[in-house]
Amino acid sequence: MQTIFVMVKCDLGKAYEVADQAVQQVEQVSEVHSTSGQYDLLMKCYLDQDTDIGRFVTERVQTLDGVRDTFTLIAFKAFV
Repeated sequence: MQTIFVMVKCDLGKAYEVADQAVQQVEQVSEVHSTSGQYDLLMKCYLDQDTDIGRFVTERVQTLDGVRDTFTLIAFKAFV
């Protein structure tokens, strides 16, 4: 399992709609947080080891209605 975080910039007034779409339509999305700053949302996604991250982001996240831009971070290790 690989973990990625996708920061999402939304069309004006669409952040809540994008967040709702993500959690309802994209099974790999485990959490969506609203954020301040340059991006509107932070999505935590768990992908199978063989999943192409670029294809996942471009085909499943960037195609959500209201998404304007994304920035993807790949997580290596979780410290608990």
